[in-house]
Amino acid sequence: MRLAGRVALITGAARGLGKTYSMALAAQGASVFLTDRSSCEDVVSSIIQSGGSAASCISDVSNMSDCVTAADSATSEFGRLDILVNNAALYGSLERGHFETLPESQWDDVMAVNVKGTWQCSKAALPAMRDVGGGSIINIASLAAVYGMPQGLDYVASKAAVIGMTRAMARELGDEKIRVNAIAPSAVMTEGTSEFFGDRFEKATSAIAEMQVLKHRMEPEDLVGTLIYLASDDSLMVTGQTHMVDGGSWFL
Repeated sequence: MRLAGRVALITGAARGLGKTYSMALAAQGASVFLTDRSSCEDVVSSIIQSGGSAASCISDVSNMSDCVTAADSATSEFGRLDILVNNAALYGSLERGHFETLPESQWDDVMAVNVKGTWQCSKAALPAMRDVGGGSIINIASLAAVYGMPQGLDYVASKAAVIGMTRAMARELGDEKIRVNAIAPSAVMTEGTSEFFGDRFEKATSAIAEMQVLKHRMEPEDLVGTLIYLASDDSLMVTGQTHMVDGGSWFL
């Protein structure tokens, strides 16, 4: 129970990676507060039935007041806040295509959630982390940002921004013992990935796995070890880093 006594706030937690992250943090003893545009009650119930501690609220990370409400609710529910996982992102629902054809409205929505949302949730969590003398912010980036995935410029640009924000925030928050790191996964077998690739899902994910040194289609559970490492005291001297969890697709 490496996170006993800690409290974590996870955004985009209703399904996919966010659900897996929430359950993994709870399994290591953290009390977890889940947020999403959709209800997280099914995930909360699963965690509680497994002996964990969890609560949730509906929240849109593109709205600053929602971010503040989520952070305040987590602190009110569990007494403190130590870990923030900025997982909420637009991905599966995005229209793919050449950058010339991407709808301007979609670009704006992606930036509002994937970039602005990460910034706003981090700001909202800071007061509670300062109160406990430190913390860990874990931003979810993507292999797409360093590989330069075609047919998805808005998503690629947003995740590249997350990597840059991680580095800048780490330098600004180091004196306060708040660490900021990113996890950049390859395509993970989630609902969002299935929606993003559509009828090309099997072909695309097979090609991605073949490109990897470790030729295995990534499952959400493959990211848990890195997440727990960054959330725990095992990474007390690690900040500003982007951890590629991609089966060896890209070497930094």
